[in-house]
Amino acid sequence: MIVCVAVVGHQNNPLYIQSFTEADDALKLHHIVHCSLDVVDERVNNPKKSGPTLNETYGYLTNTKVKFILVTTDLDVRDVDVRNFFRRFHAAYVDAVSNPFHVPGKKITSRTFAERVSNIVKSFGLSST
Repeated sequence: MIVCVAVVGHQNNPLYIQSFTEADDALKLHHIVHCSLDVVDERVNNPKKSGPTLNETYGYLTNTKVKFILVTTDLDVRDVDVRNFFRRFHAAYVDAVSNPFHVPGKKITSRTFAERVSNIVKSFGLSST
C-alpha cells in the first residue's frame, strides 16, 4: 500500500507531497521523504557502487534532477509495478509542469495533477498487462 508520494526539486525543495493515509501523519511522512533524499543523493553521487542494490530503492531521478519518491508499507513490491508507477507518475508530472501557468521550481498546485496521482496510486499493484 502506498502511503505517500512526493516530487522534490533539483535543490531538494518539495514541489509536491501527498499522503494517502487517514491518520494525521503528514509531518512524519514529510520527514521520511526528506530523509530518503540522502539515500538518493548518495547513490547518484557514488556511481561506482551501482551494483544490484541501486535498483532496490523506491525513488526516481529525472534528467533535470527532479526526484520522485514513493513511500510504501509493503516489503515485497514487484519492481515491474514500481517502474510502471514511476513511468505514469512522471508522465503526470510532465503534463502538470507543461501548463503555461505553472512557474518552474514552484509547488505544484494543480487539482488535475492531484487527481491523476490519486488514480495512479489506486491502480498501483494491480496487474497491468
